[in-house]
Amino acid sequence: MVQIENKRFSFSGHESFQCRSLWLKKGYDFINSGKSFNDEDAVVILGVGKNMVASIRYWMKAFELLDSDDILTELAHKLLSNDGWDPYLEDETSLWILHHHLVTKGYATIYGLTFNELRREKIEFTKDNFLAFIKRKSEILRINTNEKTVGDDFDVMIKLYCRQDSKDKEDTLSGLLSELEIIKAHNREKDVYFIIENTERPNLSEYAILYSILCDQSFNMSVSLAYLEQEPNSVSSIFALNRSGLVNKIEALVSNDANITYSDQAGIRELQFKAKPTPFEVLDKYYAAK
Repeated sequence: MVQIENKRFSFSGHESFQCRSLWLKKGYDFINSGKSFNDEDAVVILGVGKNMVASIRYWMKAFELLDSDDILTELAHKLLSNDGWDPYLEDETSLWILHHHLVTKGYATIYGLTFNELRREKIEFTKDNFLAFIKRKSEILRINTNEKTVGDDFDVMIKLYCRQDSKDKEDTLSGLLSELEIIKAHNREKDVYFIIENTERPNLSEYAILYSILCDQSFNMSVSLAYLEQEPNSVSSIFALNRSGLVNKIEALVSNDANITYSDQAGIRELQFKAKPTPFEVLDKYYAAK
């Protein structure tokens, strides 16, 4: 089983709020104007409660839009500035890019563990399955965790990715990544089961796949299909792609870029680069064509 061994687990910081659709742009504009989340008037300017101010800050860090010193990252400027790629996140590819960063960054532990490990153990899982999984990992790694905190974090993850039907008006505000439909829920035997199934993902742009591949600095000018399918934070793990879906995305990239080839010789399948673009160059090209 593929595993990621975190030196520390973090299951709190979001104040039990899933990231809402306009929070990242609101947070970006706030920090870009020279303000700080610690300012006394942050509540007034952002138009949310004190706990939500902390939550916006948390999510900007989790999505790699804000660094550890509360400085906006290059990704934040390129994506969310008024003349950026997609400041109001209207393009689904922007959500896939944010999903990539949420899983791979590891600032919010639950996402890397869920997409890289838990779903490889169980295609379907309940909240209790997740709690047992974290308890087992914590014991192996000798890390202290609080079951209630972990449970609350699980609830936030589900609200972030799954559309909610609730009598509570606040809970009906769908999480930012619910449009991706990568985590699905269904009721069975008085329990709620969640599934992250490997599929072909026709709504996932091949440019998001290429961006994710190029963000990995561990290879040079070629990378094997097996690596892209099996390694921690591989594109198949992050995006829950099956083999045919991954190969289809690769073939689409090859057909659109002469600098990318796909080799299948002697049973070794590789994605090869004649010239290797940067991740941001890939997105510059994608958004310029929209």
